[in-house]
Amino acid sequence: MHQLAYYAIISGISFLLTLLYIFIWHKQFAVHLTVVFILIPLANLGYYLLYAGHSAGTATAMLKIVYFSGCFLPWLTMMCVMELCRIPVRRSLRMLTLLLSAAVYMAVLSIGYLPLFYRSLRIERLGEVWIQHKVYGPFHTVHYIIIVLYLIADMAAIFYSYRKENQVSRRVLLLLFLPIPVTTLGYIAGRYLLPAGYEFTPISYLLAQFIYLMIAQRMILYNVSEMVIESMVRAGETGFITVDSAGNYLGSNETAKRFLPELCSLTVDKPIWKEEALQNTVIDWVRRYQTNPEDDKSLFVRKAAGDGGEERYYSVDVNDLNDGRRKRGYQIFLQDDTQNQKYIRLLDRYNADLQEEVEAKTERIVVMHDRLILGMAAMVESRDNSTGGHIRRSSEGVRCLVEAMREDGSLALSEPFCKNLIKAAPMHDLGKIAVDDAILRKPGRFTPEEFEKMKAHAAEGARIVHEILRDTDDEDFRRIAENVAHYHHERWDGSGYPNGLKGEEIPLEARIMAIADVYDALVSKRVYKEEFSFEKADRIITEGMGTQFDPGLHKAYIAARPGLEAFYASENR
Repeated sequence: MHQLAYYAIISGISFLLTLLYIFIWHKQFAVHLTVVFILIPLANLGYYLLYAGHSAGTATAMLKIVYFSGCFLPWLTMMCVMELCRIPVRRSLRMLTLLLSAAVYMAVLSIGYLPLFYRSLRIERLGEVWIQHKVYGPFHTVHYIIIVLYLIADMAAIFYSYRKENQVSRRVLLLLFLPIPVTTLGYIAGRYLLPAGYEFTPISYLLAQFIYLMIAQRMILYNVSEMVIESMVRAGETGFITVDSAGNYLGSNETAKRFLPELCSLTVDKPIWKEEALQNTVIDWVRRYQTNPEDDKSLFVRKAAGDGGEERYYSVDVNDLNDGRRKRGYQIFLQDDTQNQKYIRLLDRYNADLQEEVEAKTERIVVMHDRLILGMAAMVESRDNSTGGHIRRSSEGVRCLVEAMREDGSLALSEPFCKNLIKAAPMHDLGKIAVDDAILRKPGRFTPEEFEKMKAHAAEGARIVHEILRDTDDEDFRRIAENVAHYHHERWDGSGYPNGLKGEEIPLEARIMAIADVYDALVSKRVYKEEFSFEKADRIITEGMGTQFDPGLHKAYIAARPGLEAFYASENR
């Protein structure tokens, strides 16, 4: 009979599609989708048996099988749509809609006993075709209403996801939408599209299977993280270990056992906490993750027995082991990261060597730079008949004062400041390069006019230092060197030059330089005087505290005096 062949072909194709689904089944597939592929061939088989029985009792039994799928498939389809559209459904709403479908199916089970779903059912043969004569009851109308509501919810979810959810494939949304108009058309116009005795619903079920099969194939690709992890595990490059929330060992793959041979002796469902061999590995990783979930990554080093004792490096990644939304334990992923770590260490060694080379070359450049500055200072000093050796001696005086101040600690001088001041001291008289030789090399005292020209060396020195150090990266050194050159002739009472600064308006580095500069002038021979004794020089410096010099530096001067006298004594005065 053509009628039975029609239902038999549809049923056979439906079973083949389900077998194909089983063949490509993946753990990422939703449970609702899997149940759909179970119920559809069951419903199509029911249609075949319904028309093969030809009796009221058989027809009633087969209708109950057909309607089992008919009642629950719309609900399952709706759940699939919501999940694929990434729209969460509350558990209470999920249970309520499921109970509605179940209530309709309870009415289906009353066929033959109560007039709830069908008031009556009769099968009549017309030629080669069997025709069902049904009188619908109230719950059949309820069944249609529920189906319509589910279809509306499906369309709303699809349209919402299309407009608002960028992470859902537009191809999947289109595939989800296609069964809706086809199914609706089947329910409304199926009797007009096919001859009497041929129902359109099995064809709509078959179409739904085709579409959901295509969606299932795409679902594997879209779950990127799971796909990558599975690919890595299958390739044998990633080991994994699972432990439940109570610390019981759940299992591991062969790769993990190769990385951690002690796993081979573990028994599934036994707690790991007492396993000494795992204290520094699995137990430590889990406990650290329990304490701080952010501490989920680490590096594990072990000597490989089969590689001549070569060290192997393994990256460790700890995550929650979840069953849906419920946390069930921990999963640990291990990867052999030896090659990457060797490369990183090679880069570190290369960078360290490069850094040492750069520092060495930088140090040579700095030394050359310092020597150039000292050379310029010495060249300037060679033009001055009265101050031979002044630069070297005054720089040593600065060193003695700075060291005394650091030992005292009351001024809290920083290490960079002290280093920069000592380095800048030889530059304090660079401005004399602009003074006329007739003045600079005069064998006696200056006239007032000559002295005014000599005073210009301070500001000129600051300008020269600024030009020399203009492009240096060390801004602090440049500032200190300029201040030393510019202001070392300023006086605490404001009577100095070139700007007449007073008190703490004078930079600290210039105040220190002033003491060392004058002290050297006092204890050294000049063309216009003999050297003074240490006692006389000390008396002059002390009397100048508060007028010429910063009184706050008196204590540092007293502490530095033994060092100063020892140095100048060694100079064979």
